[in-house]
Amino acid sequence: MRTVRGRPAFRLLFVGAIAALALLPVVSGNQAVLNWAFLVLLYAALAQSWNLLGGFGGQVNLGHAAFFGLGALVTRRLWLEGLPFGAALFLGTLSSAGMGVLVGVPSLRLRGPYFAIGTLAVAEILRITVGNALPQVSVLPARSLATYTLVPRYYLALSLAAGITAAVWWLVRSRVGYGIAAVREDEGVAEAIGVNAFRHKLGAFVLSGCFAGLVGGVFAYYHVSFYPSFAFSPLWTFDPLLITYLGGVGTVWGPLIGAVFFLSLREALALRLGELHLLVFGLLFIAVVVALPGGFMEAVRAKGFESKMPNARV
Repeated sequence: MRTVRGRPAFRLLFVGAIAALALLPVVSGNQAVLNWAFLVLLYAALAQSWNLLGGFGGQVNLGHAAFFGLGALVTRRLWLEGLPFGAALFLGTLSSAGMGVLVGVPSLRLRGPYFAIGTLAVAEILRITVGNALPQVSVLPARSLATYTLVPRYYLALSLAAGITAAVWWLVRSRVGYGIAAVREDEGVAEAIGVNAFRHKLGAFVLSGCFAGLVGGVFAYYHVSFYPSFAFSPLWTFDPLLITYLGGVGTVWGPLIGAVFFLSLREALALRLGELHLLVFGLLFIAVVVALPGGFMEAVRAKGFESKMPNARV
């Protein structure tokens, strides 16, 4: 076990990656490249939020889109009604955290597939309700549209991805993180040694939803035309799930690596194959999972580049 030596290595790589990404708008004025990098960071942050509960907590949440969508919807509406974006983002994130409590208290008493199906039902109910109750599209007013620039939104996404990754890295090495890992491995044993299983699961659920709402708020700030029902699409559950499993579920680096691979391959296949790219991508995903059940981080660990942690792997 190389816990002590692994921490400085992670910090060095992490700071180096942030510094390189921070220089991207300076060295490249290509809007297509900047837009792609923004999406990578957004997806990495969302996948990291799912990974906190699904990977480190062992609770497969198929309703993650509900928290993402609620954060996006509340942030967008408050911002367009005149509230400063920072305040709107805070309230949007708070609404997702509040819903995490309301949904988590009853749903976390369910086990296994029942929990997954229950959370999926919540997300679908919200998607249908929003689609029926709200206008199909929201467009930025002329004044906001005239001052729209991508660079500050890119730096916001970079800060978000870095902040959520750092928070997850710290959390899984804290006493609470060890408790979450103990519940994931064996809830009965965890209770026997004094870990309050429900409290730890609820805390992970609320924090995961809070992070998803934060990402949703940045997504709403990024789009010129915003479709409320699309923010609750199942894509915002299954894309981060797919990214996490590709990169390495239950690892800190996994969602970051998975996001780069996912978006690079998706864009390349979509340009060449059109709608057929979904089938090809699905087959490639199955191949990767069969060859590397632990995702790309499995290959990294096999080569000895990863510091093995007792309850969470870098």
